Amino acid sequence: MGNKLYVGNLPYSVRDGDLEQAFSQFGVVTSAKVMMERDTNRSKGFGFVEMASDAEAQDAINGLNGQPLGGRNVVVNEARPLEPRPPRSGGFGGGRSGGGFGGGRGGEGGGGGFRSPYGGSRGGNQGGY
Repeated sequence: MGNKLYVGNLPYSVRDGDLEQAFSQFGVVTSAKVMMERDTNRSKGFGFVEMASDAEAQDAINGLNGQPLGGRNVVVNEARPLEPRPPRSGGFGGGRSGGGFGGGRGGEGGGGGFRSPYGGSRGGNQGGY
């Protein structure tokens, strides 16, 4: 058992000091951090608390998990290390070239894409839209 705890289902009004105050009744809090949105500085609704010992961390889990804090029943459990994720490819859908509706324009007479229902004076056989 580790001494770092995950705290979830936090009200958006809860800040670092509120977490520290709530957990300090179970022992020495070495750090308390509510995770915030980078752009809006709004709470993400979860945070982490580090207790001085494993025993204090277990006491905090037993004492606070499912209990109300700021009007919501919080979830408290041992924090798990972040699992490595595969690298994300850029863009939407990743690695597609070309783009647009119906692909490229095609060669002479090929005309990819959708035909224009308006007769098409947009370059002969190159397709509409």
